[in-house]
Amino acid sequence: METRRITVLSAGLGVPSSSRLLADQLAASAKRQLGDAGYEVRVDVVELRDLAVDIANNFVTGYAAPRLAEVIAGVEDSDGIIAVTPVFSASYSGLFKSFIDVLDPKSLDGKAVLLGATGGTDRHQMVLDYAMRPLFTYLRTRITQTSVFAGPQDWGNADDGASPLSVRVDRAAGELARLLSGEQPHRKVDAMESLPFEQLLAGITAGR
Repeated sequence: METRRITVLSAGLGVPSSSRLLADQLAASAKRQLGDAGYEVRVDVVELRDLAVDIANNFVTGYAAPRLAEVIAGVEDSDGIIAVTPVFSASYSGLFKSFIDVLDPKSLDGKAVLLGATGGTDRHQMVLDYAMRPLFTYLRTRITQTSVFAGPQDWGNADDGASPLSVRVDRAAGELARLLSGEQPHRKVDAMESLPFEQLLAGITAGR
């Protein structure tokens, strides 16, 4: 059974945060739909607020602390990314953008991405198309057609699978599942293996 690895990036600041709640719903739906398609799914959730100090230090020192380096490696090794941010000043949060800035831009090339955002009013949902989508388009990712915004009206009610939020979540997660099905472009190449001299010589000889 093939495995698909999804990294969930949540930039929420509260505990719990609406961004994390949305991220969890998107991840659960994507995992279920990929499982139905015959894939084994590994989901890694990253709370960016836990890395805030390491991210700031990385800008100053140019060095990623071990915990941040591990997360960066996990993102690079992922097949897909679910990225959810709260909206501040009509855009993604500074913490969210700062984390994206510490990544090697080429490391996201070709990755499947599902975008989500949360805010205090529906007027903020434009951030998905006017801030987040251009950012991830610049990074040459494959973005689902459907992005998901969750406002105050989407929380605090009984969600029986028929609410507008559930419909949007399942539609977007289904699109991510389809992007992650089949052969994946630009999958991370395994680290260069050190071969014995005899094998290297044999390969050179065979190529003559």
